Amino acid sequence: MPKFAANLSMLFTEHDFLDRFQAAADAGFTAVEFLFPYAYQPEEIARRMTAAGVQLVLHNLPPGNWEAGERGIAILPDRVAEFRSGVDWAIAYATELGCPQLNCLAGLSPEGVEPDLLRETLVDNLKYAAERLEKAGLRLLLEAINTRDMPGFFVNRSEQAVAIMDEVGADNLFLQYDVYHMQVMEGDIANRLSRLLPRIGHIQVADTPGRHEPGTGELNFPFLFSHLDRIGYRGFVSAEYRPASTTEAGLDWYAAARVG
Repeated sequence: MPKFAANLSMLFTEHDFLDRFQAAADAGFTAVEFLFPYAYQPEEIARRMTAAGVQLVLHNLPPGNWEAGERGIAILPDRVAEFRSGVDWAIAYATELGCPQLNCLAGLSPEGVEPDLLRETLVDNLKYAAERLEKAGLRLLLEAINTRDMPGFFVNRSEQAVAIMDEVGADNLFLQYDVYHMQVMEGDIANRLSRLLPRIGHIQVADTPGRHEPGTGELNFPFLFSHLDRIGYRGFVSAEYRPASTTEAGLDWYAAARVG
């Protein structure tokens, strides 16, 4: 079975954020990810990780004003300086926390700006970020997000993301493949995982249609987990879902996967 990580921005939310590291460890996870670390000092997070015995496998670049509804600024021509400052901020956290990769959220398409300019800005920003991360020994990820949950998100299909990655041309730029988002947008998950495997750096999972834990919807996760083994995926699979009740009550899928 794959290596699993728990997304602490969505799981174990019954606990305060800094207590979720130990909650994840108590549930059997040895790896975690989360959206953003920037509200906390890196030393504080590192202490909790060390005490819980977990490693951090992913966090995101700064997204702009998340509370105001921004979902990334990498496509915005008037926010380039802010984006690039955020890259250095993220690298500092990742270095302190031993996090090997950072995810870039492209952002929501603003009205009145040509898509070609948004794409050009994104490509230029990704080139900058990839170069900075490479110097720090880190990988950069680009994620496609479905437009049902996040209307207007600029990068919303796997092939679109790969085409942008090809234009950037950085060896340390990979696809963050979210099974939930891509089932909503394009389906055919097993075949796409096989075809895109060399470009994938990280995988996230939730079931559809409710974005709850594996086994609550239409996807055959035992098959998909075995499929990842068959095709040779060696990265982490992160549980990034909204628990249908409590996190602990919905971990039967994880117990079964670990046995398998």
